[in-house]
This record gives sequence, C-alpha cells and structure tokens, in this order.
Amino acid sequence: MKEDEIAEKITDWMKTSVKNARAHGIAVGLSGGLDSAVVAALAKRAFPEDSLGVIMPCHSDHVDEEHADLLADAIGLETKKVVLDSAYDELIKQYKIDGGTPRMALANIKPRLRMTTIYFFANSRGYMVAGTGNRSEREVGYFTKYGDGGSDMLPIGGLVKTQVRELARYLRVPTIIIDKPPTAGLWENQTDEKEMGLTYEELDNYILTGQARPEVASKIDSMYKRSEHKRRMPIIFEMYD
Repeated sequence: MKEDEIAEKITDWMKTSVKNARAHGIAVGLSGGLDSAVVAALAKRAFPEDSLGVIMPCHSDHVDEEHADLLADAIGLETKKVVLDSAYDELIKQYKIDGGTPRMALANIKPRLRMTTIYFFANSRGYMVAGTGNRSEREVGYFTKYGDGGSDMLPIGGLVKTQVRELARYLRVPTIIIDKPPTAGLWENQTDEKEMGLTYEELDNYILTGQARPEVASKIDSMYKRSEHKRRMPIIFEMYD
C-alpha cells in the first residue's frame, strides 16, 4: 500500500475513533522525534482545528525541544509547553531507597509524568490521546508501561519503524527529524538501537518476514516474551471462575 493510501486510512480511522468516543479532537505528545512527528501530522490532517501538540521537556536535550517546535510550525499545529524538570526533581527527592535507585526506575518517571500532563490537556478539551508507539516498539515492549504506552489510540501501532519513516517523508516531516537517531530521551546520549541491542532494520525485517540471524531472532523472541504483560490489560483474579 502506498503512503498516501496509508495516510488516508489512518486519518479516517482517527476520525471514526474520536466520533465513536464522543470526543472532539486529539492531543499528542511532541518529543521532537520521528514517531510523534508523524502522529501529530496525521492528527492535524484528521482534525485541523481540534488537534494539540504538548511539548514536555524533562531534563531533555534542547535540540529535541527545537525539533518539536520546528514540526509544529511546519504543520501549523497548536502547542502547549510544560517544563517538567522541577516536578521530576521534587518527586525523586521523595523516593528515598537504600542503596540507590536503579537508573531505569528513575528514567521511567519522565514518560509517566508526560502522560499525566497530556491527559490533563486532553480531558480539559474533551480530546482523545493519540499515542506515538509503532509496531516495532510494541512487539518488543520498548515503551514505558503507563507512560508513553498509555493512550487512547495508536495511529501508527500497525506500522514498523521503517514504514513510519517512509510515511514521514510523504507527510513532509522536516528531514532533520526523519534522519536523527531514534531515542526515547531517557538519559543523555541514549538511543533506541543502543539500548535494545539491535537495529530497527533487523527488528523490522524479522517482524515482517520472520527472517533474521539466529542470535537476532532469539533476542527478539526473548524480548517479546518478557514484555507480554505490557501489551495486556491488568490480569484479574476472578472470584467465581
């Protein structure tokens, strides 16, 4: 399917989803990265007057914030900016754990603060929250549970990263955003591929074709199994089963 057809199908789906929820528009977090840029561009197409980008730096690289502003200007998207540095700092002061706190536990506070913030604006306007996760990340659990994984819809959740990149080109996302190394921005110099230990090309190829070097296939299969709980609703103890 060509990129113009994909874009049309997704925007139609977004419109229908919002209508069915009796909502009025869409809010999306703008990180300055590829995925959020594509979702924001699709949201703007679906709801030209009722789409909102929320920029939420939290001890972030200033370049990411600049890229978020660049994308918003390019597509004419309304934005709100909330700096979360002090909220994050105040929270971690309260989390006093003997022996220190694992880096990932601290890092995951950031996307959870961001999701709380996005939902504030969405609830205030009667909007739905569009998540920015893609199929590649979803398959291996590369997202924060109840952080960036918390949303009402996943417009690019059926597309692998390489497909998202092609769609970005069609949507005329600024090249500097398309070409930058993907990062969740959890800590300085962090990148997706470095943290996962494999490239998106390897991951996407395995998802789409089932073909990969044995060690890559084994790694992806293991990541999928370990992260299965992230893709499910909470498990429930049924009293009368």
